[in-house]
Amino acid sequence: MKIGEAQQIYRNQIKEYRTERSAVSKQLKNIQAKMQHFPGRGEEYASEAATLELTLNALDEKESEYQEYLDRLAEQYCAYWNATVGEQQADAAAEYAQEMGKMMEVARRIMKGGIVPASDEKKLMEYSFEMYQTAKNIGALAQQEKKEKYKSLWKDEEEKEYDDPQEVAENGTAPAGAPEVVDAADTVAAVTAAE
Repeated sequence: MKIGEAQQIYRNQIKEYRTERSAVSKQLKNIQAKMQHFPGRGEEYASEAATLELTLNALDEKESEYQEYLDRLAEQYCAYWNATVGEQQADAAAEYAQEMGKMMEVARRIMKGGIVPASDEKKLMEYSFEMYQTAKNIGALAQQEKKEKYKSLWKDEEEKEYDDPQEVAENGTAPAGAPEVVDAADTVAAVTAAE
């Protein structure tokens, strides 16, 4: 099962259990109020109150189980998300380092008095006008009989496509040990049947 699907299922289960818990809680409060107003029927109401308390406990226990699994799903979701984002950041850092290396190489070539493509000079100028000016000034002082001509360091570069971290996280595999999905009404019925 995918994490996104599992999260939706268990969120719905928790919502259903909370709704059922609220209804049972109201019933219990009504019974407790009746116990105070009609002390003669206390035993009858006490039995019903005990059943409702057991029902609340069963609902709380199951909801807690679902919440624990939902927490595990959230951790797994974050792990997938962080792995995807980390990969993208590592690629961006590597690309930045390559770009800086190219800028430094263009500056070095200009300082040696070499002839570099205008597009490379423009990239250096856009990156750092001061570095460009310094390289040009030093290059003008360079004494070379024959100026070396260089090809561009930037070839037709493709943009790398990255996965959407949310999509990766939602489509990741949900951790094992998912609790059985049981309707809140079935949980209530199981407690009532045990009485």
